[in-house]
Amino acid sequence: MHDLAARLRRLPPSCGPVRLIGVDGHAGSGKSTFAARLAAELGGAPVLRLDDIASHDELFGWTGRLLDQVVGPLRRGDTAHYAPYDWRSRRFGPPRPLPAAPVVLVEGVGAGRRAVRPHLALLFWMDLPAEEAWARGRARDGAEQREFWDGWIPAERRHLADDPSRPFAHLLVRQREAGYEVLPGPAGTSCEPHFFTQGDGPSAMC
Repeated sequence: MHDLAARLRRLPPSCGPVRLIGVDGHAGSGKSTFAARLAAELGGAPVLRLDDIASHDELFGWTGRLLDQVVGPLRRGDTAHYAPYDWRSRRFGPPRPLPAAPVVLVEGVGAGRRAVRPHLALLFWMDLPAEEAWARGRARDGAEQREFWDGWIPAERRHLADDPSRPFAHLLVRQREAGYEVLPGPAGTSCEPHFFTQGDGPSAMC
């Protein structure tokens, strides 16, 4: 993680002064956990969860909200303010700040969609097959969210068929028993395959 974070810091800014990093993948593929670990290695980099931008009525129709509330202010070097959605009360909450830090992570299904890609410095794809990821997500959320998952899966299928992210990923992330393996993605990178665990220190990656 140390070297991966160092590489992100060396990238040229992509959204005003910000290096905006996307973490995409199927629901249940481990995006949130990976983004949290990477953010910690970056010294507490801000993380925007797309679950806070989406809503029941707009599972994937949130592009305009993301561009207006987040991307626009960051491009100007300003702190963004977005209204996180509460999935239980089904309403948007009070604005939450997102500073224009040197590196900002955006994680969620659709982080690499075509409207967002021009603003990204790098895109990760959590490389776990859809059915396996969805099974993990269902097990994680339990029976209470069964109805939600019944609606989510066909919506995700439609979204990724129309606007796929994986073909544009710079790096693929595969979770292993002891950590992660990071591989060059379809979009190309100069990196060699690299494996790291939670306890790894500096290595020869990139």
